[in-house]
Amino acid sequence: MAIKWYPGHMNKARRLISETMRTIDVVIEVLDARLPASSANPLLAELRGNKPCIKLLNKADLADPEVTRQWGLFFERQHGVKAIALEAKSRSSVPRLLKLIRSLAPHRGVPGKPLRVMVVGIPNVGKSTLINTLAGRAIAKVGDKPAITKSQQHIDLKNGIVLSDTPGILWPNLADQDGAYRLAASGAIGDTVMEYPEVALFVLDYLARRYPEGLKTRYRLSELPPTAADTLQEIGRRRGCLVAGGEVDRHRAAEILLFELRGGKIGRVSLETPDELKAAEDDGGESGEPPEDVIPG
Repeated sequence: MAIKWYPGHMNKARRLISETMRTIDVVIEVLDARLPASSANPLLAELRGNKPCIKLLNKADLADPEVTRQWGLFFERQHGVKAIALEAKSRSSVPRLLKLIRSLAPHRGVPGKPLRVMVVGIPNVGKSTLINTLAGRAIAKVGDKPAITKSQQHIDLKNGIVLSDTPGILWPNLADQDGAYRLAASGAIGDTVMEYPEVALFVLDYLARRYPEGLKTRYRLSELPPTAADTLQEIGRRRGCLVAGGEVDRHRAAEILLFELRGGKIGRVSLETPDELKAAEDDGGESGEPPEDVIPG
């Protein structure tokens, strides 16, 4: 199954971002800390040009802290980029983030010269949650489904900073299907264009190699079954996902797995690392083993 998803409003979002970018001082790209490379949109790098950029690793509380640290170091090596890992819903992160924003545009944020910040990212990474946290009130729509924000809005934080909220956009061609499967696992891609069992098998194969103890603990397994398919079957049996004849409903079992992965029930896991990204690039961009180097939150 090839995952393809590019809702029509995203073409409009790309145009809006391109038009607004000329007036922006700092770009905040919100990424999912569990899959920073897969949740980064190459189009955004192209659109922002040389604008200072903060790679904000959201949902850091769900990610493997050591891998998140590695991603921070990885991004900080990029020109004009700073990295910060946090939970977008946490007010305690606000002072640190505001200080970083101001450091990237010290000539702005004074009377008559507002510091203009654009918040960008793919769907369902927490852009709206971040904006609401910075504003201290509910302004942007928040939901657990992708593509909640469909139009651009500007929010004056009353502290010299003005935010531009943008719709989440995915690139038209999800050529890296490993990346697409990671996005589907995280909830960034609409349920209607993914097959739950296939995504679950992808996730189980990775977790069995990187986080076997988390799987065993969550599903009370003394040992992991030999294959991802066997593990999905066992999860289904243990969670009562049975149909007539005692067969396992693989779709229901996969839903349970992905729901619990997204909720952190399997532990703090990351689905890719900088080393894996480099290995894939060295192979000519072909997907290989899921990728291992960010400033911890």
